[in-house]
Amino acid sequence: MQDSASHAHSFQSRLLEAFDSLATTKTLAKGEFLIKEGDIERHLYLVESGAVRVFYLTEFEEMIIRFGYKGSLITSLSSFIKGTPSEFYIEAIRKTVVKAVRRDDLLALAHQNMEALTQYAALLESMITQQIEREIDLLITSPTERLKRVLERSPNLFQEIPLKYIASYLRMTPETLSRIRNS
Repeated sequence: MQDSASHAHSFQSRLLEAFDSLATTKTLAKGEFLIKEGDIERHLYLVESGAVRVFYLTEFEEMIIRFGYKGSLITSLSSFIKGTPSEFYIEAIRKTVVKAVRRDDLLALAHQNMEALTQYAALLESMITQQIEREIDLLITSPTERLKRVLERSPNLFQEIPLKYIASYLRMTPETLSRIRNS
C-alpha cells in the first residue's frame, strides 16, 4: 500500500496534467494580488515562475505565513476548502506567472474514482501538514532554530525570496537574520 506522500505525489502528477488542460495562466506584476482578505478562494495555483507571499494583515503588521515559488502549489487553504472569505492575502513579490485551476474542476477530477479521491485527500493532508510545520515554527523561541527548521524544508529559500521577506516570515529583523546566517 502506498503512503500518503506517494499518493500525494501521484495525484500531483495527474494534477500537473490537469493544470495543462484545465488551467488558465495568469501573469502578475510585482505587488499584484491573487487574492485579498475577504475574497473567496476558488482556485489552486501552480507557480510557474516568480514568487508570491501569503500574509495576514493585523492592525500593526503584515505577518507572512508562507511563500510560493517555481513548482509550489499555493492557495488560501481554509477559504479554498470551506468556501468562506479568505483571512489572507497572496501577493506577487516579483513578476510571477501562475497556472490556476478552478476548485470545481479540481473536485471533479478528484471524484472521478476512489484512487483519485484518495490522492486528493493526500494532497490536502500534505498542505495541512505544511501549515502545522509553520505553526510549530512560530512556537520556537530560538531564531537560529526557526531558521534551521525552515531551511530543512526549503533549502532554496534564499535563492527564491528576498531577505526582508524571509526575516519577516521568521519573525526577526533582516539584521538578525544576516547575523545568524553569517555565524
